[in-house]
Amino acid sequence: MTRLVIEGLSYRWAGSERSLKVAQMSLQPGERVLLQGASGSGKSTLLNLVSGVLPGYQGRLDVDGTSLGSLSAVARDRLRAESMGIIFQQFNLLPYLSVAENVLLPLRFSKPRRHRAGNAEGETARLLQAMELDKSLLSQPVTRLSVGQQQRVAAARALIGAPGLILADEPTSALDPTARDRFLALLTEQCALCGSALLLVSHDPAVSRVVDRSYRLVEGALGTEVLPC
Repeated sequence: MTRLVIEGLSYRWAGSERSLKVAQMSLQPGERVLLQGASGSGKSTLLNLVSGVLPGYQGRLDVDGTSLGSLSAVARDRLRAESMGIIFQQFNLLPYLSVAENVLLPLRFSKPRRHRAGNAEGETARLLQAMELDKSLLSQPVTRLSVGQQQRVAAARALIGAPGLILADEPTSALDPTARDRFLALLTEQCALCGSALLLVSHDPAVSRVVDRSYRLVEGALGTEVLPC
């Protein structure tokens, strides 16, 4: 099943003449795609449209064979919980929860995802180990971790329960080159293991080394278009 299909998508920002336009874009299971563009070009807006957080677009936007435009807000939330893992630029980890509790959080909102995870505690430990985090950190508050460690916890949280689509918004922006390269290797390895498609948004040209295809958002006279790099 194709994880993501976009055709003729158009979105106009409120109070602006500018618009986001995507003629065609798709992700197959296990495929890795990079979205690049200048600040303000609409990269995060496109991720918000794909995740179903932002409604009000025209055109086709399907995730795992379901048209987001046909769903209510509640149904979009359900689809996001079941079929998507999101790595936020600011991590969005909950400071009052432990490392393990943060990773387990998505399973509270999706029965199918809980089922796919199997032994949830065991899968949490496996993912954190795969992301090269020591098991001694499982019960620690996330606030005690370094930035790089928090980024890996955020990735494990997105991956748990093997969602079909992982969305990553500037996932390496806070990392130095060495940490960035290792994080990308671990993330893409786990996506491949889970069969998850990966859509990355990044300013960093080094990220292009780990993807199958790249697109660039370019501001033009008729709006913003996604074009192959």
